[in-house]
Amino acid sequence: MGQFDFCEAMTGLCEDISRRHPEFGHVQMPRVAVTFAQARSPVHWGVQARLTPLRFEGGRSTEHRKGRLWTVQKVLHRGQEALYVLTFLLPRFLNLSFDEKLVTVFHELYHISPDFNGDIRRFEGACYVHTGSQKNYDRQMGVFAEQYLKLGAPERLLGFLRHDFRSLQQQVGSVVGVRIHLPRLVPVPRAG
Repeated sequence: MGQFDFCEAMTGLCEDISRRHPEFGHVQMPRVAVTFAQARSPVHWGVQARLTPLRFEGGRSTEHRKGRLWTVQKVLHRGQEALYVLTFLLPRFLNLSFDEKLVTVFHELYHISPDFNGDIRRFEGACYVHTGSQKNYDRQMGVFAEQYLKLGAPERLLGFLRHDFRSLQQQVGSVVGVRIHLPRLVPVPRAG
């Protein structure tokens, strides 16, 4: 048996989504580092994936907090600086249904700012991440996923999402990929 590079397959899928679906045309996958982490708990509920922006609001590279100037550790990916880290928790993510997996991918990609500046997409109001209702947000992601499938999404890019973790392993062997530790905030050294 061989190996299956989950991160490579997910990157290919996300690249196709950004080319094929007009709502995601701003996403530049070479600047998005796709990684995986092991789910700490075997339960099926919980976080499936997360998008980590590597800039502050408006794409700023620094921010003042508690009297100090901070920046985010840089992440080099495929020879250039990444603006986002897209992490999938395995095996939990792969144990979702096909539809849930696809909605999760769209959910995370839609968090990317339309300006593609390292910040997240921000909505009006106190719940600026999910428009005030994550349920409505995910309903819209389901619409985007259906549209993507109707736009001719190739099965060769979707096939791995039709398996749970165990059946994928049985079919292709080891599931491997890039592991990236989430970057931390670091203080900017004071001048002089």
